[in-house]
Amino acid sequence: MLRRTRKKRKLNAEINVVPYIDVTMVLLIIFMVTAPMLTQGVDVDLPKTSAEPVDTQDDEPMIVTVDRDGAYYINVGGDDETVPVSSDEIATRVQKVLSVKPDKLLLVRGDKSVNYDSVIQLMVLLKSAGASSVGLVTE
Repeated sequence: MLRRTRKKRKLNAEINVVPYIDVTMVLLIIFMVTAPMLTQGVDVDLPKTSAEPVDTQDDEPMIVTVDRDGAYYINVGGDDETVPVSSDEIATRVQKVLSVKPDKLLLVRGDKSVNYDSVIQLMVLLKSAGASSVGLVTE
């Protein structure tokens, strides 16, 4: 009887890393392409004012609200937020507060059913009033 002799294969304990490098390169390209798309949005880095900040202990933010009808409300240190205010009145109040404290935090709180244009117009109004930063309130 003839026996077939099998050649024993030598075990290879090395890992082929070429497929992992290919996958890593594809992921890197995907992140490089999608990252600029994620950073597009409203310009919220507003210009600084030339007024000097006044040292106060007041860290409460100024909140401007837009309801579902597009009416504006402002809350500045305990003011009545239930009375609608015109855009000119908001600009005047914001300018007065920012003249005293230019680094005051401004927050925009908008109803989820409000027209997007109303929120953008409010942010433009706050920027023209001299706000250095504007934040958006979400739940």
